[in-house]
Amino acid sequence: MRFFKTLNPDTQKKFNWTLQLISTLERVPIKYFKHLTGTSGIFEIRVEQGSNIYRVFSFFEKGNLVILMNGFQKKSQKTDKKEIELAERLKKQYFDEKS
Repeated sequence: MRFFKTLNPDTQKKFNWTLQLISTLERVPIKYFKHLTGTSGIFEIRVEQGSNIYRVFSFFEKGNLVILMNGFQKKSQKTDKKEIELAERLKKQYFDEKS
């Protein structure tokens, strides 16, 4: 939530539009939503606004619910390994606290 609040209103609208797209389409284009290979089911939600690219990592629970985790502005072609590691830790923490 903190990440979302740091975004300008147009970017927030684009994020909301993208989340709506993900929640309604059966097959979401990978431009907006894709599995990160080499992870334990971490998906990347991608939003472009102007020349800026934003990412939010997420995962599924029980096949339906998308849990949103860490968000960041991507500044290079390759996703920072530290961001992926953080997403993996947050996912594990989520399931550890549920059980």
